[in-house]
Amino acid sequence: MRLDKFLSDMAFGSRKEVKVLLKSKAVEVNGHVEKDPKQHVDPDKDTVTVNGEPVVYQEFIYLMLHKPPGVVSATEDTRDPTVIDLLGPTEQHFKPFPVGRLDKDTEGLLLLTNDGKLAHELLSPKKDVGKRYYAQINGVVTEEDSEAFKRGVTLDDGYETKPAELTILKSDDISEIELVITEGKFHQVKRMFESRGKRVTYLKRLSMGKLKLDPELKIGHYRPLTEEEFASLRPAKQ
Repeated sequence: MRLDKFLSDMAFGSRKEVKVLLKSKAVEVNGHVEKDPKQHVDPDKDTVTVNGEPVVYQEFIYLMLHKPPGVVSATEDTRDPTVIDLLGPTEQHFKPFPVGRLDKDTEGLLLLTNDGKLAHELLSPKKDVGKRYYAQINGVVTEEDSEAFKRGVTLDDGYETKPAELTILKSDDISEIELVITEGKFHQVKRMFESRGKRVTYLKRLSMGKLKLDPELKIGHYRPLTEEEFASLRPAKQ
């Protein structure tokens, strides 16, 4: 890999800006000042420093975001703020994207990455990666609803959902539930309850597969995944 690409990838500026940085003698490769942007470096073997600080090459980024309501799960939008707008410039430099979607008014766990292969594995219908939600429902949720969800319900467009696991936490005029689904159809949780004559008034995603929302992560905040969390994302081999 060329040195200028290495530094540009690590958010030290455009190729042109990196050339200026190199001319300033701020960059060393294996302890020697390097000014040639075409110099080849091996991220796994060579030590690159800028102003004396080591630069660790990173190709992919993996972030846990506690998505707030009012923000859309997209990389850009002409009307509303996006989840990418919540990130700092360093994270935005990696061009991450949301893995799956949360509705604009839904909060909770959202994974952001630029690793397309991992995103495909997590979103593939064949993988049956479960997403757990907490919801408040306008209406009394019953065991009949649980049995219906277990069989799969028919949405307003005629789509038959896969079986889902509904746990009733509180059954009242405003019920509280947890629901695990393995799909991600448009407004699916809301439409599933609508098929049973009930309305979702609050929705929060708690987990995706084995990745759980950090209870200490404040709404609207994000952080890199830990090594254990990253390992948990890898679906079991079939």
